[in-house]
Amino acid sequence: MIKLFKVKERQREIAENANGKPPVKKQTAGELRLHRDISELNLPKTCTIAFPNGKDDLMNFEVTIRPDEGYYAGGSFLFSFQVPSVYPHEAPKVKSKTKVYHPNIDLEGNVCLNILREDWKPVLNVNTIIYGLFHLFTQPNHEDPLNHDAAAVLRDNPKLFETNVRRAMAGGYVGQNSFTRCMH
Repeated sequence: MIKLFKVKERQREIAENANGKPPVKKQTAGELRLHRDISELNLPKTCTIAFPNGKDDLMNFEVTIRPDEGYYAGGSFLFSFQVPSVYPHEAPKVKSKTKVYHPNIDLEGNVCLNILREDWKPVLNVNTIIYGLFHLFTQPNHEDPLNHDAAAVLRDNPKLFETNVRRAMAGGYVGQNSFTRCMH
């Protein structure tokens, strides 16, 4: 079968270039959807979004979460988002760039959030993920841990967990692990 559409698309590109105009970069469906998601963001006042690579790279961005309640109140936590070109059919890849003592975030920055894995659906969006991350800081979950030590302490000794969180956020050690200060 002849790839007629490819031929026509190529002819159109050649014609546009002949007019002296630069070739137009077509946006993928994922980029279009992400653009809409970002334009419709309704973030909690404690969350901000930034595009370190500039407005031409919407597929990679950072979100800062500054909880104002719970164990992590007063902390500032940075997450990187890498959005696949097939978004929303695949969830963005989200990593914590801030080393944090948390039952649902391991020391390498991997995040345990169901909507980033098995419960992802294309109707979900960036706003949903950010609210999910925010919820992890206000309601850490010891039942589905990535950091099993932190989860056990939260489950068995919430006062010690709170002490460990404060020590980590202040830039101290918890066990053998050192943390960078993330208090704001």
